[in-house]
Amino acid sequence: MGGKLKVAGFIALGAVAGALATIQLTAFARNTLAPLPLEELQQLAAVFGMIKTDYVEPVDEKKLITDAISGMVAGLDPHSQYFDKKSFKEFREGTTGRFVGVGIEIGMEDGLVKVVSPIEGSPAFRAGIRAGDLITRIDDTAVKGLTMDQAVKRIRGEPNTKITLMLFRKSESRSFPVTITREEIRVQSVRAKMIEPGYGWVRVSQFQDRTVDDFVRKVDDLYKQDPNLKGLVLDLRNDPGGLLEGAVALSAAFLPADVTVVSTNGQIAESKATFKASPEYYIRRGGPDPLRKLPASIKTIPLVVLVNEGSASASEIVAGALQDQKRATIMGAQTFGKGSVQTVRPLSGETALKITTARYYTPSGRSIQAKGIVPDVWLDETAEGNLFAALRLREADLEKHLAVPDEKKDEAREKARDEARKRLEEQQAKTRDIKPLPEFGSNDDFQLAQAINQLKGRPVTVSKAAVERKAEVKTQ
Repeated sequence: MGGKLKVAGFIALGAVAGALATIQLTAFARNTLAPLPLEELQQLAAVFGMIKTDYVEPVDEKKLITDAISGMVAGLDPHSQYFDKKSFKEFREGTTGRFVGVGIEIGMEDGLVKVVSPIEGSPAFRAGIRAGDLITRIDDTAVKGLTMDQAVKRIRGEPNTKITLMLFRKSESRSFPVTITREEIRVQSVRAKMIEPGYGWVRVSQFQDRTVDDFVRKVDDLYKQDPNLKGLVLDLRNDPGGLLEGAVALSAAFLPADVTVVSTNGQIAESKATFKASPEYYIRRGGPDPLRKLPASIKTIPLVVLVNEGSASASEIVAGALQDQKRATIMGAQTFGKGSVQTVRPLSGETALKITTARYYTPSGRSIQAKGIVPDVWLDETAEGNLFAALRLREADLEKHLAVPDEKKDEAREKARDEARKRLEEQQAKTRDIKPLPEFGSNDDFQLAQAINQLKGRPVTVSKAAVERKAEVKTQ
């Protein structure tokens, strides 16, 4: 068991893909109620009464109701969720990209919190914290034994409060404390840089409120560095999704006006819609078109989109639209396979319901539910092959995922996952040091190097082992 937990730390980033839904925040309160099943409601009331009077100790009534609602919603599918006051606040922080903390992107390594990157301009950045630093203590609490969520909650806090982090810097073989004052942080969901003259890289890690604005600003910076860009790589690897409008806008940045980006279909009239590459389909709150500042050549520049098993939801909408419209070459691995849309419906000022309201379809009418986007060019994670791909969870691995007609359980995939896990555990037992995957966008990023080769018309080292995974289903 210990080995499995250690291995899981390296794949955590891919495992959470799909945790963020493709979200529509233009929800409204519905005034009509379906007929209520009175007999079942009477039974629910009877159970509530029995618990109140007969349980071994007093139970809070509000907690009972909240737990009943949560259980009812959790039984639908993996992406529907009841938000209480606390979880709704956290959800809104996730979509706005704003929270109070020190400003670091983190992962886990050997049971410790690893700094993936300090956010530029943040308190952590100003304090000199570097990528690769390991956090061993948070104030007086040892990090060893904490989960990622527990560590995040301890690092975050109220504005203008202080926190002391004990860091271990491998490159200098020393530990030292850093005291930082928390402040509001705005997550950078878009990064970009010139890989080499004429070829740029833009990474979108999540679709948040300001993602489209940040994307436009980063692309504009690339064109200022080189007005004659010859090719662009759009990196959507491990992008778990987010706002539907952001996915439509990002697709529209590269597509001709008025072509279809995605369509949705569900039980209610509002869920039957087609979204096109035009401002009225992605502008929010009546603002100006954020794409108006982009150079015209963005519509025609040679484009590669990198995806992997962690690319889910909104990022799959972008990949599917650009693939179906023949606008980009999709490279990497088969994506997560989350083909549903969730709508957030407020219940009060502090609680809400996130409920699956539609399936979405690519421009050609494909549903990617429990299947994903199949790349045009398959790539391994590294030059040595795929290290963690088989272990990453996908939509089809989640309990109660939306069913797909005529799908069958993929026994071969289950076997591949077990074999991959066993190999990693054996390797860890021998060396106690499993080399993590290179950082996206770094000089060691094998898949990015192949994407640049594709743009240049050079030979690409394609995967010889990867095969398409068909849609899976749970056996009854």
